Amino acid sequence: MRLKAIAVRLALLFTLLIGTPALAQQVWIQIEAQPTVEEGSLRARAYAGAFPDVSGYALPSGWFAILLGPYEAAEADGKLRELKRERLIPGDSFINDGRKFRKQFWPAAGETAPPVLTQPDPAIQTDPAPTQDTDVIPVDPAPQPVAEDETPEQAKASEAALTMEERKELQAALGWFGHYDAAIDGAFGSGTRAAMEAWQQANAAEVTGILTSAQRNTLLTAYRGAMAKLGLTPVSEPEAGIDIILPLAMVEFDGYAPPFVQYREKNGSGVRALLISEPGDLTTLYGLYDMMQSLEIVPLDGPRERNERGFEISGKNAEIESFTHVELAGGLVKGFTLVWPVAKSEDIAPALAAMKSSFRAVGDRALDPGLAPMSDAQKQGMVAGLDLRRPDYSRSGFFIDGAGHVLTTTDALQSCSRVTIDGGTEMEVALNDAASGFAVLAPKGKLSPRAFGRFQSMSERVGAQVALASYPYEDALPAPTLTFGTVEAQTGLNGEPGLKRLALATRVGDAGGPVLDGTGAVVGMLLPRETDAKQVLPAEVAFAATAAAIEDRLKAAGIELTASTAVGALPPEDLTKQALAMTVLVSCWK
Repeated sequence: MRLKAIAVRLALLFTLLIGTPALAQQVWIQIEAQPTVEEGSLRARAYAGAFPDVSGYALPSGWFAILLGPYEAAEADGKLRELKRERLIPGDSFINDGRKFRKQFWPAAGETAPPVLTQPDPAIQTDPAPTQDTDVIPVDPAPQPVAEDETPEQAKASEAALTMEERKELQAALGWFGHYDAAIDGAFGSGTRAAMEAWQQANAAEVTGILTSAQRNTLLTAYRGAMAKLGLTPVSEPEAGIDIILPLAMVEFDGYAPPFVQYREKNGSGVRALLISEPGDLTTLYGLYDMMQSLEIVPLDGPRERNERGFEISGKNAEIESFTHVELAGGLVKGFTLVWPVAKSEDIAPALAAMKSSFRAVGDRALDPGLAPMSDAQKQGMVAGLDLRRPDYSRSGFFIDGAGHVLTTTDALQSCSRVTIDGGTEMEVALNDAASGFAVLAPKGKLSPRAFGRFQSMSERVGAQVALASYPYEDALPAPTLTFGTVEAQTGLNGEPGLKRLALATRVGDAGGPVLDGTGAVVGMLLPRETDAKQVLPAEVAFAATAAAIEDRLKAAGIELTASTAVGALPPEDLTKQALAMTVLVSCWK
């Protein structure tokens, strides 16, 4: 057998050298490509039950092609059209000239094709593909001699016959393999030509910037195979006004929960997706930016960027990664989020790239907020059915200047790796004095509070009414509350200076809140309740650091406070408005 194979090769070489007229070109009809040889063999065996001329060859892309043929080039187009018309083969089947074939994988050595169950028209039958013999020296790259590929002029002419959708698909395929990152518009400008050159160079082809028909087939075969593996499918969501490609092998539609269209994991993939759509303006956009970062599916670590046109958030922790892209245009806020397990990052990268490149906000419609009303449980602890990220604990605090510095209690900073105010604004610790119990937080970015505390250092009389602005239930309530009490003493229980004793019922979240007199001036800051097992005080007994003690300690640290010049009591509604505007929720994230 080996001698016979060598003789065949020598005869072929001799024929080429002496100039005998070239053999008629033979081509194949490629009907599928699979990512593994096992899947390719399984599909080839299935097709062999209907066709007598099925074979399988490895491709340079690493995929495995299932083919019919070979046929004479002159008749292949007619066969392809006939088989498609009769729906015997997939609609995207195409002619492959075989130049890029590698090793034949089906039929394998010793394997016999099953009997044909349905005979095609005798006019289109050819001899079955030969069984590979281990003694035969394989001819690479193709088992049959082929004619020269298209010239650049011929490639340009065949390219001109492409439809707009075919041109867009080529751009998408080039982008899939990392060669193209501009708009998918079907216009073959300098960017597309450069991408074609990069693809040709990566595939050891002549670099012309114009893909031949065979090169286009090779590129699209690999692209379609990769798309099929992830189930990447164009999705048009009319309720949300969004067109996008989604990995439907990994996610499936779950329902509407404005402002989200939710896609849950499929087949245990661990992957989730959201389409985001709501009417709104810049305020809506900024609010959504803060809200997304409060969700468990958006980890805190990772780059994020926001401007007046939209935002992007990347997040990663030990278990999951996510990416969110949102745009604001024409009074509509639209975008998407993809969430996946860290272990699948490499596999998910092509899907994320496809979503980024394909996302389009279409029409003038956004998701109707009343499409799926939230339950009370969702409103209290969830956003549209998504778990909110909760801090480990929270305390109260208040602004002390126009730059956004916040005074709170050191009790709010125990073992925190991250500190925020009002749920999302990042803060850093400027002062943490355990001896006095005072802590000052500084904003990491620019911050302009609506109001800040002005201090009254003069002691008010015993029995005077005071008000505490605070978050008694930590982050369970969306806004601070105002609680009224009276001054019982100007010292601690044992005469300690710098303290005042209040007749005021408090909870753990109240600590750090400002204590104000009737003019709206800050006269102290509520301190945490003592946890001394030997002495349990009544619930209505509370202690606050005096304004004078706070001013002395902060001045020593280089922090100047503003003195109050207010005279006369404020109307209750004005006092409430001023107190709540300066009070913040201080949250600790471990």
